[in-house]
Amino acid sequence: MFLGAAGTGFFSIASAQGTPETIATGLENPWGIAFVPGGRFIVTERPGRMRLVAADGTVGAPIAGLPSIAAGGQGGLLDVLGDSAFEKNRTLYFCFSEADAAGSANSTALARATLSADGTKLEALKVIFSQKPKVASRNHFGCRIVEARDGTLFLTLGERFSRKEDAQKLDNHLGKVIRIAKDGSVPADNPFVGKAGALPEIWSYGHRNGQGATLGPDGRFWMNEHGPQGGDEINIPLAGRNYGWPVITYGENYGGGKIGDGITAKDGMEQPLHYWVPSIAPSGMAFLTSDRYGAAWKGNLFIGSLKFGYLDRIELKGGKVVAEHKLLADGRARIRDVKQGPDGLLYVLTDEADGKLLRLKPN
Repeated sequence: MFLGAAGTGFFSIASAQGTPETIATGLENPWGIAFVPGGRFIVTERPGRMRLVAADGTVGAPIAGLPSIAAGGQGGLLDVLGDSAFEKNRTLYFCFSEADAAGSANSTALARATLSADGTKLEALKVIFSQKPKVASRNHFGCRIVEARDGTLFLTLGERFSRKEDAQKLDNHLGKVIRIAKDGSVPADNPFVGKAGALPEIWSYGHRNGQGATLGPDGRFWMNEHGPQGGDEINIPLAGRNYGWPVITYGENYGGGKIGDGITAKDGMEQPLHYWVPSIAPSGMAFLTSDRYGAAWKGNLFIGSLKFGYLDRIELKGGKVVAEHKLLADGRARIRDVKQGPDGLLYVLTDEADGKLLRLKPN
């Protein structure tokens, strides 16, 4: 059964408005996709490789110049984003699992680099943010990057699974969304700047593991996050707000049993825009702003499901989810990322040992 934030809702198996077309294969657990001029793509592979995929689907050799990456479990080389002025500056941002000096703990880091003119290597690499503290964990790295209209960067950060209580504390980056400038500095209007005991990069807190994020058509930052057993959420994180984990949740412990007090609401904590029970394990997300698939799809939100292997087309009305439709619903591939390309079409990555880059062609 599906439950939404208002307690009701429905899924449907959608009639095909688009047909999947395979662009590239042979990608090992691809995680993030960025678009570069000439109809090309930058794709990250979780084991620690970044590749340039040509417009004809040819997968290039690994791009040189990446930092040391602590790949393992859910960690590795994760999201990638092209700067809004990429055609001028060839700047990429990417997030990854960064180990400490001893190699015994790790955290999510965000780096900036310039893609060489021939697309073979990264230059002028700089790590502009490192999550604190580093934790001995292979889980819950978060790691979706979004550029806001003002040029700042949002980054989702997981609470590392074993440290869920830290999501409620402001002296660490666990279970947070952070907002920084492109050089790694802290914007003066961040909500906790100057507040004693709070890290100034923090934008919002009380998150579990944000696996998808995007900018809404109105410029607001949207994200989804994994619940435990049930309670996956869609949120629109606002500055300084507390999104409740692990105090409030619509999920339960793995194997059953309440989390904390087993409550779903508390004063001072935000309710999700939408939640799923059972969990779908949401991943990449994107709004469709183009007309390429007709009026019925324009303005819809698209989210991949890792657990069930479908692309969820979500209709919104009045700030609420009113319907969901399963696309690519054969369930044979985990959907890791979805993005709208410069051509207005939707592109999808499947998270498999032989992962694919797909394009959804309008019928």
